[in-house]
Amino acid sequence: MSRLRAFPWLALPFVAWATLSMAFSQARWEHVAVLIGVPLLALWNAASKKLFLGLLPIGLLGLLYDGMHWVKQVGVTTERVHLCDLRATDLRISNAIYGKGNETIHDWIQTHPSTYLDLFFAVPYGIFIFVTLGFAVFLYTKNYERMRLFGWAFLTVNLAGFVTYHLYPAAAPWYFHAYGCAVDLSAHASEGPNLARVDSLLGVPYFHSFYGRSNDVFGAVPSLHVSYPLLILLFGWPVLHGPGRAAAAVFLVSMCMAAVYLDHHWIIDVFLGLVYTVVVYAALMTVSAIRASRAARLPNLHGEVAR
Repeated sequence: MSRLRAFPWLALPFVAWATLSMAFSQARWEHVAVLIGVPLLALWNAASKKLFLGLLPIGLLGLLYDGMHWVKQVGVTTERVHLCDLRATDLRISNAIYGKGNETIHDWIQTHPSTYLDLFFAVPYGIFIFVTLGFAVFLYTKNYERMRLFGWAFLTVNLAGFVTYHLYPAAAPWYFHAYGCAVDLSAHASEGPNLARVDSLLGVPYFHSFYGRSNDVFGAVPSLHVSYPLLILLFGWPVLHGPGRAAAAVFLVSMCMAAVYLDHHWIIDVFLGLVYTVVVYAALMTVSAIRASRAARLPNLHGEVAR
């Protein structure tokens, strides 16, 4: 059976997940999108099947993330959750930046709320999934092999982050501002105070419904939010022109700032998220280069054997 003919079988887990989710829990827009979109991609024609294969790692991540509620407490205990030690690190960083050793940047932001900045930094947090999918489709039209590498890099960096969440459970700044240094394993995930204000202003609980149902209450380290725009910048650099590169760079910088401003991540979380991404990118590109080099040598080897 050819790879293209095998594609429809790969769609079955997604259809089953969407169907069961709609049957046994509250139906969400992504369930409907998967139920309609995945079969269309997997069955429509050769081009759509090729796109489906390229998007497969991103889709697998969605299935994995939704199933993580079964293991959300693995490795997470009151004694193992990092909270005020991370805040202490942030205090030292804040003191080095602007000389206030008893106040973090997050503390200052929370005492100086700004509706305009809330709305501005809500944008990258609100669109990153759509931008990631859109960029993958863009790569499909430019460089299919690079698109596939992007998808597997996206999956790999998220897997590395998920594993870290359980090996090194860590609370976010919003948790400290809500609960202090006391670790409560029964606490629910939150969109944070800034995004809650955006929801209230817009009259739509968009961020609450998205971040409020997260499976990782203690998954602050590393920041995966900053990984996505960095992957876009790294994979997009060879195929983007000046304006595209500038837009990708702005997206990355704004996401890094949003992660801190919105009270979702400590500064060290952002740094580690960038490091994880660079390591995954370098590893996958190295493997890809080795495979390409071996493939290029094969015709020569076959030729020598024939002679």
